[in-house]
Amino acid sequence: MSIILNNISKSYGKVKALDDISFEVKPGELFGLIGPDGAGKTTLFRILTTLLIQDEGNASVAGYDVLRQYKDIRHHVGYMPGRFSLYQDLTVEENLNFFATIFGTTIAENYDLIKDIYVQIEPFKNRRAGKLSGGMKQKLALCCALIHKPKVLFLDEPTTGVDPVSRKEFWEMLKRLQQKSITILVSTPYMDEAELCDRIALITDGRILQINTPVEIIASFPKKIYKVRTSNTYQLIQDLRIYPDTHSAYPFGEYLHFISKMASFGPKDLEGYLEEKQHSNIEVIETVATIEDTFMDLSRANKLIGNQINS
Repeated sequence: MSIILNNISKSYGKVKALDDISFEVKPGELFGLIGPDGAGKTTLFRILTTLLIQDEGNASVAGYDVLRQYKDIRHHVGYMPGRFSLYQDLTVEENLNFFATIFGTTIAENYDLIKDIYVQIEPFKNRRAGKLSGGMKQKLALCCALIHKPKVLFLDEPTTGVDPVSRKEFWEMLKRLQQKSITILVSTPYMDEAELCDRIALITDGRILQINTPVEIIASFPKKIYKVRTSNTYQLIQDLRIYPDTHSAYPFGEYLHFISKMASFGPKDLEGYLEEKQHSNIEVIETVATIEDTFMDLSRANKLIGNQINS
């Protein structure tokens, strides 16, 4: 396995950032860590890239233990942190040369690996990194993370704050890198990006909720979901929250996604309730679950368990 984690835990004072995390990433796999801000993604990345020491458990990257063989790991991984961390007063070319020199290589030696990405920023090679657009900064950071030909690539929320076109281009670049046998662990808060990974781990509050392929995670969703809309969205949210049969209800685009507690639930039941509440233009339509629906449901269950433990 390229990455192995066994029972990793980490706390900051009384806050448990990671709670008994275990999973494996196969060689050449594009593995996604999916969760909101504060879920523990960055803490986990910092442990795997030897920048932080776990409190409990053990982990290995590219066959090296993160504690005993941290120097070896640093030679074999590329890391792109969530915040742009290159030298902003150096030019594009100077940044790339700097990182190549640190790893004892040259741009020419590994140019084939970064070529598809670098050609997009090469016209700006004499521009200071701090003057680049968000998408260009992202491409430069990826080039610098790849210049020493790593076995494993860590990307911490690489598309946060980037426009939709650049996001799409970035994931296309990751798919091409995967074909070159690089193992990729990428974190993101965007549920739509989860579907682009081979496998994903859903994480919240430092706990793994589920690990599987995107297709299997969606297929495993056990409940019926209805998308609901009326002419008064705000009042709809309030009324669904007090509806006795509501298991969960949350905004989803222009609709609300509604799940009932009752196995025998039918759309007419809810339509009648909403009519009593003076709603108009009522739509209650059964829909297909998404990864976001699965995450919301598992996250809700996780919070209930946590509350029971704390009480």
